[in-house]
Amino acid sequence: MGKWPRLDKIEMIDEQIDDEKYDHQLKKLQNRLLDLQVHHLRTGGRVVIGIDGWDAAGKGGLIERTVAGLEPKSVHVWRISAPTPEEQGRHYLWRFWNRLPAPGNWGIFDRTWYGRVLVERIEGFCSKDAWKRAYREINEFERQLTDDGVRVVKLLVHVSEEEQKRRMIDRLTRPYKRHKVGLEDFRNMAKRKEYIEAYDEMLEKTDTKNAPWHVIASDDKKYARLTGLGIIVDALSEGVQLTEHALDPLIAEAAYKAWGWKLEKPGKDKDEDKKSQDKADKTK
Repeated sequence: MGKWPRLDKIEMIDEQIDDEKYDHQLKKLQNRLLDLQVHHLRTGGRVVIGIDGWDAAGKGGLIERTVAGLEPKSVHVWRISAPTPEEQGRHYLWRFWNRLPAPGNWGIFDRTWYGRVLVERIEGFCSKDAWKRAYREINEFERQLTDDGVRVVKLLVHVSEEEQKRRMIDRLTRPYKRHKVGLEDFRNMAKRKEYIEAYDEMLEKTDTKNAPWHVIASDDKKYARLTGLGIIVDALSEGVQLTEHALDPLIAEAAYKAWGWKLEKPGKDKDEDKKSQDKADKTK
């Protein structure tokens, strides 16, 4: 859609947010996400969240905060790596079709089908004709999803070269983080210029109206996490009016018979509430 500057020209935000404010905003966004998830559970809605970006950009931290307050049975995080022997030789989108969420569920992809035009392009894992063709294939794939009612949210987490280096050194310094660094990370960092070009072309050719890209400057982790959750909340809230789930009268009747419990009414006297609760406690 022509709206993106070169990725290495994107301004990095240096917003110093204190812990108390960060925790408050984070909790507020997580509560909203839970409300939206419950809405999709009730309505059978499906959500696909794709997160791409540099090594050490903070994708894992963003995903961790996204799922922290969600109902775990209906959300699945797919960590995408090299294709398995079963997946090799098949169309590259096959393994993503197999991981799409069922009605009422959310699927979060830690790296996505865009590997075709990123790592597979840069490392020569597919032909030039194949990765050039992939832009059209991916746009069609996402259009099919959104036409079928799936909410698709795409996030690109961008980190500066200097901050990426600092985080990599931090991982090497801490024994419990060393497993996050591999030789392939150094190969990727050495090809940063090539990846910048690939990211820029990816944004230009696959930022569509039905499945737009959102780029997050992540040198400041707190800012990046709040921004990422805010984008997801806004995207999933569009056209959605959240309402309280009415209590089934039969369930309310069963609860009264079992425990003497009644739903509190707005404005009910506190003493009356206490008497009702005491009566319920005695029946336990």
